[in-house]
Amino acid sequence: MTSTLVRAESRAALQDALAPHRAAGARIGFVPTMGALHAGHRSLMHAAREQIGADGVLVVSIFVNPTQFAPGEDLDKYPRTLDADLEACAAEGVDVVFVPGVAEVYPAGEGQVTVDPGPLATVLEGVSRPTHFRGVLTVVAKLFGLVSPDVAVFGEKDYQQLALIRRMTTDLCLGIDVVGAPTVREPDGLALSSRNRYLDPDQRAAAVVLSRALFAAQEDAARGAAAALGAARAALRGTPGVDLDYLEIAAPDLGPAPPEGPARMLIAARVGSTRLIDNVALHLGAPEGGDS
Repeated sequence: MTSTLVRAESRAALQDALAPHRAAGARIGFVPTMGALHAGHRSLMHAAREQIGADGVLVVSIFVNPTQFAPGEDLDKYPRTLDADLEACAAEGVDVVFVPGVAEVYPAGEGQVTVDPGPLATVLEGVSRPTHFRGVLTVVAKLFGLVSPDVAVFGEKDYQQLALIRRMTTDLCLGIDVVGAPTVREPDGLALSSRNRYLDPDQRAAAVVLSRALFAAQEDAARGAAAALGAARAALRGTPGVDLDYLEIAAPDLGPAPPEGPARMLIAARVGSTRLIDNVALHLGAPEGGDS
């Protein structure tokens, strides 16, 4: 825990807060968020602290990034719970919280210089949200430039985002260690998401079918990709109010699915008007060291 949480709202205040830590040679860990923090976000803070140690400086940003929302998406109603978020950060021993306004992040206005996310942004989430990852990578690049962390932690729940941030960091030679942290789930398996609060009780009950489908695929993955997909589709069948967007298996880097070995299954669906995503790791074919 810490009682010295610093809240920085401007670029200058952020640099002032970080300057003594940089001078002392402290490692900087960074967790970018859009706020509405839950246990999943707190697990990212734990993971970042483990990476940098007790003497490191842990930075969390809270910024609802407008450039990753397309017209008609939920920018205006996206939950904003800043007071509770600051309390959560203090409880987790965060040193600096960066809470910029839009003009601090985009001083020249939106849509000036952006990051092209490349072909990986055109599949899965990119099919229905074609501008989303350009906005994500652009704001992450900006935040990386402002914070200059040694390590940045992102959740595996947004797996395509994680893969793209890793690719950007490598391709642009940013020199930042990008760490993926496991998805945190409710007791019934539903992946934690800030958007879960949009669900009414009936929708919440229906939404758990996404994780059930993924877990069913894991159980049948030893029999191959077709069996894993079949098990997931069977689990989804007959659940009212769930409109499937995609259900796919890919390689861990989101390239083509391998015939056997490590893979990832990803799912997206609308439950009522709320769009949810989830994913799990699979091992296609017999487990390593098992019978073929």
